[in-house]
Amino acid sequence: MKKHLLFALTALAVSLNLASCGSDKPAETETTAVSTENPADSIAAAAGDSARMAKPEGVLVDGVAMTADKDIVDNAMNAKSVSTLVAAVKAAGLVETLKGPGPFTVFAPSNAAFDKLPNGAVAGLMKPESKEKLKGVLTYHVIPGRLVAADLKDGQELTTANGAKLKIMVKDGKVMVGNGKDAPATVQIADVISKNGVTHIIDGVVLPLE
Repeated sequence: MKKHLLFALTALAVSLNLASCGSDKPAETETTAVSTENPADSIAAAAGDSARMAKPEGVLVDGVAMTADKDIVDNAMNAKSVSTLVAAVKAAGLVETLKGPGPFTVFAPSNAAFDKLPNGAVAGLMKPESKEKLKGVLTYHVIPGRLVAADLKDGQELTTANGAKLKIMVKDGKVMVGNGKDAPATVQIADVISKNGVTHIIDGVVLPLE
């Protein structure tokens, strides 16, 4: 009887020991890779921006839908109210840049915005000898990265593609951009989503301070 009891206790001890050894094994944990990439600049964000803005059909500019399957230049070419900007982009040799992967945030002056410049200013900028100056003005309206209106905060300073600072102001829900000295331009149509960035149409041309 004692032998049977001893055998049973020994078997139980071995069983418990094995179970204990199994439980001592560190539990496998799932590891999630942490990305340092700005989520707003990711491909997934690009695909989801239209849905994020609740406008999957695209933003209408001049009655034409600006859709996320086209790049910034192609969308702009379909909008009559920014035809001067499109011509300027071509004259400055920036078409291929703005058709690139980006992402870019473009503050796009409307035709009316260019009309506010002094007489002859636009024609002068379009001349071949003014190409570098024109490029400097246009790239002052381009921010590397993807910024929808909700990302723009009062007091922000954004570094533009030409290296200068562009200042953001938000007042009564209106987003404005400026050089910090001249009167700022106001965003009239925000969040025009393209596959390689975001365009905000503004009512003034912002000139970099020299």
